[in-house]
Amino acid sequence: MTEEVSTLYAKLLGETAPITWPELQPFFARGVLLQVGAQLDLVEVALAVAEDDGAAVGAWMRAGALGRLETNQAQDWQDRHPSLWAVVVAPWVLVQERAATPSVH
Repeated sequence: MTEEVSTLYAKLLGETAPITWPELQPFFARGVLLQVGAQLDLVEVALAVAEDDGAAVGAWMRAGALGRLETNQAQDWQDRHPSLWAVVVAPWVLVQERAATPSVH
């Protein structure tokens, strides 16, 4: 990672935060919500989008690991209220569902 890329990665990491589905609904309605698959690093994807890395973004989209949020997924999130994290890379809002962490007894 170059220093410039590293700085942008750190900036995006600092802007990544938990968010609720109701807070995301206006972005979904505007069609600017991108779902990031659980197998990907949310900040790494945001970095690729910010840098207009068409090769990486295209590969993730073709693999189904990145894309516009579908209506059925939006309904699922409305019903379940999962743990979501998001970061803005204008004009997009990238969102990822976080896996539930097992409780330690």
